[in-house]
Amino acid sequence: MAIIAKPTQDFVPIKAIRDGVLIMKDGSYNLVSMVSSINFALKSEEEQDAIIFQFQNFLNSLDFSTQIFIQSRKLDIGPYLNRLREAEKKQTNELLRIQTREYIEFVKNFVKSTEIVTKTFFTVVSLRAVGMETLKKSGIGGIFSSLSFKLKKKETREEGDDKFDEYKIQLQQRMDLISQGLIRCGLKMAPLNTEEIIELFYKLFNPGELERESTETSITSLLKKK
Repeated sequence: MAIIAKPTQDFVPIKAIRDGVLIMKDGSYNLVSMVSSINFALKSEEEQDAIIFQFQNFLNSLDFSTQIFIQSRKLDIGPYLNRLREAEKKQTNELLRIQTREYIEFVKNFVKSTEIVTKTFFTVVSLRAVGMETLKKSGIGGIFSSLSFKLKKKETREEGDDKFDEYKIQLQQRMDLISQGLIRCGLKMAPLNTEEIIELFYKLFNPGELERESTETSITSLLKKK
């Protein structure tokens, strides 16, 4: 029995990325923002209680769905070690050169023995194009589960494009409400633009690749155009 292979695009729920907005095949529009973090464990008990109370109020104030996405990646210290090696070569003091070399070895051995992970936090708001209904997600993974996509060099007008600006304004208003709520918790938000969203997804699908070509070249080489 012959197996008919389907193109990767058939399994991709992303329809397009336009002006910082993720347009999905199910008709939903999404905005993604990066969120800062705080070291909760270093806060006093009173501060922790205040943060929990503010976050509870923030969640209770929302009348639409939102996603919280956490990206965990093993820390890459390669670039940092390269800068140290360059500093070692330029060091004129022999004692400082030796100390720099010992420090490089210490960092290398420490990272080998201890897995250091960096975490990046994102929040996602969604809106359905049909009826302007809130997009309901079945889980936190949402749009970030097993995705890849095809980058279009030129954006063409799709169905519903005449209301794109209206949908984007609605999404931005929701993001503003989330931002105001998180500020009370001591957190800050920064919306991702088109290139940053592309880079985010590229890193999700290529976690082991440290160096890459330009964003457009890498993405388009990953998926052949139809």
